[in-house]
Amino acid sequence: MIVFDLSCIEGHRFEGWFGSSDDFADQQARGLVACPQCGSDKVAKAPMAPAVPAKSNQREERPAPRRQVTNGEIPPEVRKAMKALARAQAKALENSKWVGDSFAEQSRAMHYGEKDLEAIHGKATLKEAQELLDEGISVAPLPFPVAEPDELN
Repeated sequence: MIVFDLSCIEGHRFEGWFGSSDDFADQQARGLVACPQCGSDKVAKAPMAPAVPAKSNQREERPAPRRQVTNGEIPPEVRKAMKALARAQAKALENSKWVGDSFAEQSRAMHYGEKDLEAIHGKATLKEAQELLDEGISVAPLPFPVAEPDELN
């Protein structure tokens, strides 16, 4: 598998996993590569920094992520649903403020009336998200990754 940083014509950045560079080119030519935020199929490889592995005695051993291997074909109804979900997420984020790593703190402040309510999105660890839910604070993960504003071109 190979991971490419990709970007759409709207400037959204995201990752794509492919069997090879040829697989990416083939899927792109067939319109199977689309932006998870806006659904655009005008996608190109974004500049990437080279991956420099750590020395073997400094590597943290982690299990490889499990991925379902298919023949590269996404059923049309799934593609349609993913595009609709990506458009819905992009629409929701238009009126939402990026708060980065302070998501849990700001969610709590709004819940307890220490801060005015507003739509926010950011980062939280699984533990932080569970603690928010345990306190009765409604949070939900975004279905597609979101690039931090300072990472966009």
